[in-house]
Amino acid sequence: MATAGTINDVDTITKVVVRPPKKFAVVLYNDDKTTMEFVILVLMQIFHKSFEEASTLTILIHEVGHGIAGTYSQEIANQKRDDTINSARINGFPLHCEVKPI
Repeated sequence: MATAGTINDVDTITKVVVRPPKKFAVVLYNDDKTTMEFVILVLMQIFHKSFEEASTLTILIHEVGHGIAGTYSQEIANQKRDDTINSARINGFPLHCEVKPI
């Protein structure tokens, strides 16, 4: 039984480490059917690239076979991937797009 003036409880201090969310890359892949003009349009409309940035990245994707359109939180990366694939399918292109952790 505790008497007045004694401490029975132990205070615990917990250190919380806050880490920034993981980033994910949205990767576009080259194919033989999707036009470069369409890839530039997608990069400008969905990924908010300037015409110059979109053109340069499109050439890189064409020459290397793939390129990172942007890095985002997982939810945003997934949405941009889905928007890219939906736009490609609506326009009759087989453009392949993936989200990869970085």
